[in-house]
Amino acid sequence: MNILIIDDDRRNIFALKTALKSRGFLSQGVLTAQEGLDLIAEGKGFDVVLLDMMMPEFDGFQFLQCISSDREKGYPPVIAVTAKAMSGDRERCLSAGADGYVSKPVDIEVLLAEIRRLLKGWNG
Repeated sequence: MNILIIDDDRRNIFALKTALKSRGFLSQGVLTAQEGLDLIAEGKGFDVVLLDMMMPEFDGFQFLQCISSDREKGYPPVIAVTAKAMSGDRERCLSAGADGYVSKPVDIEVLLAEIRRLLKGWNG
């Protein structure tokens, strides 16, 4: 399984990549939502996207808006990963188009459960 991590903090990318690698996942990290869109458009074969929702200039909500009309093109499921864990944030992310939600700091077992849940029912 190949996972794309979009986060503007290199430390978050490193931590997620390390945790995922220890469980046998391949992953690639990019620092901007635009880089993520470009890689997906190139057909790099990602199974899941882990998307930081709070990034400067081009945030996760804008990323979801960009792909919402093109979901039939086979975009992978997107898990919103955010430090914003206030009441209503999960619902806001899901209503914006995210397929799943995990709060920071990321509990890797919760993340893995969310990935399994999405891929079990994903038709993308």
